[in-house]
Amino acid sequence: MKKLPVFTLGVEEEYQIIDPETRDLRSHLSKIVDGAKVILNEQVKAEMHQSVVEVGTNICKNIQEAEAEIKSLRGHIVDLADKQGLIVGGAGTHPFSKWQDQPITDDPRYHNIINELQDAARSNLIFGMHCHVGIENREIGLQLMNQACYFLPHIFALSTNSPFWEGRQTGYKSFRTKVFDKFPRTGLPEYFDSVSSYDNFLDTLVKTNCIDNPKKIWWDLRLHPFYDTIEFRICDMCLTVNETMCIVSIIQAIVAKLYKLSLNNMSFNIYRLALIKENKFRAARYGIEGHMIDFGLQKEVETKMLIVELLEFVDDVVDELGSREQINYVYEIMKNGTGADKQLAVFENTNDLTKVVDFITNEFTKGL
Repeated sequence: MKKLPVFTLGVEEEYQIIDPETRDLRSHLSKIVDGAKVILNEQVKAEMHQSVVEVGTNICKNIQEAEAEIKSLRGHIVDLADKQGLIVGGAGTHPFSKWQDQPITDDPRYHNIINELQDAARSNLIFGMHCHVGIENREIGLQLMNQACYFLPHIFALSTNSPFWEGRQTGYKSFRTKVFDKFPRTGLPEYFDSVSSYDNFLDTLVKTNCIDNPKKIWWDLRLHPFYDTIEFRICDMCLTVNETMCIVSIIQAIVAKLYKLSLNNMSFNIYRLALIKENKFRAARYGIEGHMIDFGLQKEVETKMLIVELLEFVDDVVDELGSREQINYVYEIMKNGTGADKQLAVFENTNDLTKVVDFITNEFTKGL
């Protein structure tokens, strides 16, 4: 049996910087990012809103390296925030902060985006987790991207962690994705039959001044324009390291399994985008507690059942990837709920959104 290549990982997380008194989002005036750059170089970046800090791991050879880096990054940001009298949390939206009150980072890149997208950009006060999986051959990467699209709602359902928006219980397990829908070039990627057609599409957008660089394709999944990776961008920011690493390990296993099929001249079915969109909506609305469509059976199935089927599908690559421990955490998520379920439980018990913020910030440092 041919050995799998190394599927390198890169993980990005976006953190909420919070005032411990008001529990509102708070600008850190670049002090956290500037302080972090002394220790972490380019692994920490400012985001459009001054109350957001983005971190990214180095290129990691396996899930253990990625986990160690995420723990280290979370720990460093918590320490730096503490020195500014601030705290840190992980969720796809803040429970009650208003985007109108959040100052924008003074950077030409963000000024350009706001100039073009106006309130769609100013109101984009959301927090995600992105995962890059290394694929050296872009042609294979594109084929894997086309096939992996089917699994995006399953992954997304497990990550749902944004049930509140501007002080309202939205009725969604992930309202973050609804906020982001206002941007152009978001959502599920369309099907491309070759890298040349993909690159032609990007070139056309740049030539016609739709975008100034190909990174402004903000799809849920993309063949990265500059790195040899496919990047999964659909997930909400997770409460805990364990949840992040569980979802990252599932993403890596999906890519490895699809690659393994390709070695045997097989591939996963490509389904209509309109059908996958139905499952994405259900994941956003109900998280793991609802039903999604099994396209093969053409019927509704409990989302948890589809997740178990996904685990069975990737099982034969998990031990080679060395990620069994991280992937098995999915059973904890299915038993105890996603971040959204836990936030909603706190609110149900307390009727107090500041207590929800306290929960988010306490969970952030679990397992560090």
